[in-house]
Amino acid sequence: MSDLKQELKAFIIETMNLEDISPNDIGDDAPLFADDGLGLDSIDALELVLALKKTYGIVLEANDEAAKQHLRSVSTLEALINSHRSEST
Repeated sequence: MSDLKQELKAFIIETMNLEDISPNDIGDDAPLFADDGLGLDSIDALELVLALKKTYGIVLEANDEAAKQHLRSVSTLEALINSHRSEST
């Protein structure tokens, strides 16, 4: 597992105050917003978007379809951050 994926899992747990979950409990491709994944909701999405902006400098529109795809899983978030980092250099 990449360091960024591990970092993102810890980031999600901290941001969403998921006390009973460890980074190892979150699958790289597990849906973040489905009942068979973490089960996050639309309020969680807004919090996550704000935290991504603050921590990683990534600006997403919460209701944008592309943003929904980026927020689908840890793997999609990792790809977004890596893309953002390569654009910044």
